[in-house]
Amino acid sequence: MGKDFTSALRPAIVMTILFAVLLGLVYPLAMTGIGQAIFPSQANGSLMRDARGTVIGSTVVGQAFTTDRYFQTRLSAAGKGYDGLASSGSNLGPASQALVDRVTPDVAKRRAEGVAGPVPADLVTASGSGLDPDLSPAAALAQAPRIARVRGVPVEQVRALVTDATDASILGEPHVNVLALNRALDALSASGAPAR
Repeated sequence: MGKDFTSALRPAIVMTILFAVLLGLVYPLAMTGIGQAIFPSQANGSLMRDARGTVIGSTVVGQAFTTDRYFQTRLSAAGKGYDGLASSGSNLGPASQALVDRVTPDVAKRRAEGVAGPVPADLVTASGSGLDPDLSPAAALAQAPRIARVRGVPVEQVRALVTDATDASILGEPHVNVLALNRALDALSASGAPAR
C-alpha cells in the first residue's frame, strides 16, 4: 500500500509543477508578448495622449466630465466614480423604488439643462460595470444644445461632431466614446471653426 501511494505521488507532484510553470509562467508571458507585438495600444490600456504625449485617459475606461463645457459620461456605480477596483453596477432592478428615487433628481437635472423629450436612459443610469466609456448617440445628442450654448458654437456643429464620432459596430448598438468626442470638441475654436 505504501509503495503504491509513493509511486502515484511522484507523477502528481511532477505534473503539478509542470502545469504551474506552463500555465503560470509560459502561457502568460507568451500572451503578453503576442499582445505587445500585434495589439500594442490595446495591450497597454488603450491610452489616449494629448499633443505633448501626456496620458489623458483611456478609451476603454470611463472618466468623469463634470463641467457644462463637455459631454458628460454615464454615471458610475464603481466606488467614488470610475474606480476599477470597485467595478460593479448598482444591482437595482427596474421596479426598484430606490432606483426611481436615485434617478428622479438626475432626470430633473437633465431637464434643467434643456433636454426635451424622453431622457435617454444612459444619461441617468449607471452601466453594469460602472466603468462604461461610451454613450448612445441619443444621449450625446441630448447634451448638444447645452454644450453649444456654453461654448458659443452652433448646435449643428456639435451635433455633427457626435455623428462623426458615432461608431456603428457590427455587434451591438451604435455608441460614442466620450473621451474621443470631448477631444474633438476641444479642437473647435470659439467661432465654431476647427482649431488650427
